[in-house]
Amino acid sequence: MVDVLIALGSNVGNSLENLQEAVRRLAQELDLIEVSAIYETAPMYVEDQPKFLNAAILVKTDRGPREVLKLLKSLEQQIGRQTRQVYGPREIDLDLIAYGAVSYRFTDGKTKVLQVPHPRVPERRFVLQPLYDVAPDFNLPGLGTVSILLKETESQSDCVIKLDHALLPVPSHQ
Repeated sequence: MVDVLIALGSNVGNSLENLQEAVRRLAQELDLIEVSAIYETAPMYVEDQPKFLNAAILVKTDRGPREVLKLLKSLEQQIGRQTRQVYGPREIDLDLIAYGAVSYRFTDGKTKVLQVPHPRVPERRFVLQPLYDVAPDFNLPGLGTVSILLKETESQSDCVIKLDHALLPVPSHQ
């Protein structure tokens, strides 16, 4: 079983319900270990859109990285994600951030299909803050640990606000 980090985001529709539904469905498919708090975050790249709700989960799985990615994309469609501009508004976004200690890149022809760890993590406090909740010492191969990367995004701390009143489903440890 491999430790896998998944980031979740939503800013269209009922974002809290979208995140909760995604975690419930992921828990049916993968071994849910930890869930983060939910954070309200300012959009990056395309700034003229609503704020996001972001979270992260730590799961264990024996599925390969491409199979996990396929599951994430399928769940996005089931929850109602619509195709829009890159970095634009979305009902749900499920990103495979890290797959154990593996550094992995898969391309289909000239198109990058999957890269783990996710290459934009170091610049995204909206991803790092929730990751810190579930796996602060997780080493992202070639990038560093979550806690060190989080410190390097301190300038974005005003854009990532923890919501104490919003919760995700909690894993049941048996």
